[in-house]
Amino acid sequence: MQFTLKARDLDSAIRRKVEEISGENVYACYQCGKCSAGCPSAYAMDVIPSQIMRFLQVGLEEDLLGSNTPWICASCEICSVRCPRGIEVARIMEALRHASLRKRLDRIAIQGIPAPAIKETPPIALVSAFRKMTS
Repeated sequence: MQFTLKARDLDSAIRRKVEEISGENVYACYQCGKCSAGCPSAYAMDVIPSQIMRFLQVGLEEDLLGSNTPWICASCEICSVRCPRGIEVARIMEALRHASLRKRLDRIAIQGIPAPAIKETPPIALVSAFRKMTS
């Protein structure tokens, strides 16, 4: 008996949302791994970029939204440049950040930052982090 899996069998809300925000087709990825191999931040990610693409393809929403990868991504676009399929992986990471924030899944608890850290941190750094990591 042969089993054939079609794209419609893997349809997921997170994939649709990410494709809508980014304008990218996640099914174009064939898992060559060049995005992950070139990523200067991959060592710090819990899920490397090629795995993020696969998670999107199969609809693993909880794993995607719980991952630190979109937040570690520096948006340097090396992944996008290296992709032989022309996928803008950096846009997909940005879309995942937006999808997470739209669900009110903040990555920074402002109340949890100690007062001495706030005083020592340049205001522009705090503003930048709050804009990127809070809804």
